[in-house]
Amino acid sequence: MIFLNGTVYTVDSSFATTEAFAVSRGRIVAVGSTDAIETAYSSKNTIDLEGKSVYPGFIDGHSHFYRYGEGLKSVDLTGTKSWDEIVEMVKIFSEVNPDGWLLGRGWDQNDWQAKGFPDNTELNKLFPTRPILLSRVDGHAAIANQAALSLAGITAGQKIAGGKIGTKDKTLTGLLVDNAVDLVSAKIPPFTIKQMNDALLAAQSNCIKVGLTSVVDCGLDYPMISVIDALQKNNQLKMRVYMMLSDNEKNVNYLFKNGAFKTSRLNVRSFKVYADGALGSRGACLLKPYSDDPSNSGFLLSSKEHFQEMAEKLYDKGFQMCTHAIGDSANRQILNTYAAVLKGKNDRRWRIEHAQVIDPADFKIFGDNNIIPSVQPTHATSDMYWAGQRLGDKRLKSAYAYKDLLKQNGWEVLGTDFPVESINPILTFYAAVTRKDAKGYPSGGFQTNNALSRQEALKGMTIWAAKGSFEEKEKGSIEQGKYADFVILDNDIMKASPQKILKTNVLTTYINGEKVYQKK
Repeated sequence: MIFLNGTVYTVDSSFATTEAFAVSRGRIVAVGSTDAIETAYSSKNTIDLEGKSVYPGFIDGHSHFYRYGEGLKSVDLTGTKSWDEIVEMVKIFSEVNPDGWLLGRGWDQNDWQAKGFPDNTELNKLFPTRPILLSRVDGHAAIANQAALSLAGITAGQKIAGGKIGTKDKTLTGLLVDNAVDLVSAKIPPFTIKQMNDALLAAQSNCIKVGLTSVVDCGLDYPMISVIDALQKNNQLKMRVYMMLSDNEKNVNYLFKNGAFKTSRLNVRSFKVYADGALGSRGACLLKPYSDDPSNSGFLLSSKEHFQEMAEKLYDKGFQMCTHAIGDSANRQILNTYAAVLKGKNDRRWRIEHAQVIDPADFKIFGDNNIIPSVQPTHATSDMYWAGQRLGDKRLKSAYAYKDLLKQNGWEVLGTDFPVESINPILTFYAAVTRKDAKGYPSGGFQTNNALSRQEALKGMTIWAAKGSFEEKEKGSIEQGKYADFVILDNDIMKASPQKILKTNVLTTYINGEKVYQKK
């Protein structure tokens, strides 16, 4: 194919803009002016871009691609305004889906008038025998009914390291935080291969519509390697996937025995480690107590010794370590653990996923040891309504500090953490640049000293995201020899007004030179 007369943002090393490019056998073979490409190449399939903007295929540098697909088969509780609304939605869903567990995800008590955690009283009345698990938007807290708690063998007063089991008046409330959620979710019957395939393909269908051509899936188990690989080999799953294996013994043993797994569409060479929980559920580990909960500083999900042991093992084996860290205490712990193993400048590209609240004294540890921040701009614009209540004004100033983090290494990875946030990378770009949410709030932007430039934002969701996965020589820019993954938009997001950015639509998505989506 030949593409002519466009505004092509190559995102190469000079961030050049050009007009045309040629594609053959799934790769870009030449980039240049319309005259130069027309002179050098001919094709029966020539597309006149008519001035439209073309970008490298967007890469979500931190997502839960498979889990998002699973969630499309459960109750979507995103945006709900009360617990009563959720209970009603579960009732309606149960009538259409009468068998098995009732699962849902997406509630956030911070969006409700009554901001305390709910309990399972109504669920127990309505569903005395059918198990229910309803996860908070970040996946770090959930409400389970008594039927589910009984299946998991959970009792009032039970304790768990790195988690919390809600109890009131010696009765289980159904609230589960962090590691406690796993006690119930472990009892949910696993998907069949067909259900897994359906979930992956459903996720892909939505992702390509918003211009995503690659995703980093953070935290899966090793059997998913063969499931994803099989779907990709028969060309049903066209999306490129960089998979992080969850930190557990079975996954460690598998990858240490078998080594990294790499095809043109699937790359498995890293582990997702979990330092703490989430700020919204007060499970993030802080150096000082929460401003709105003075008796609580959060907690680590594993021992400090475990983090050190994992770091040493992964370093010795040459694998990438990527650790979820939200609170300033969790970030300090992981940064110091990394530094003790990496010992200064390196190209291991070990990552801190989220890097959400950083003590000012700790920023330099990123640069001193080439530790890469992997951040999600829409987290800042979702959390800004209540983050100050959790942290207080002083700590808030060094939270969601994407520009300050960028300065440490000169690059960082951008993503969404979907399904925690919307899958749409245009919202990532908008939030990074304007520090506003989709409603345009706040009018002056949230802590705009940490806004990114448009060029930085685009790099963060293309070439830098590829670099975070050791794939910058294969994708992330429109350059000769790279995979022909690119998107055509109906707006030029590099020049459009902020309001117009939000109205941007993907016209066409290409992966490997194949048109996988076209707006009708």
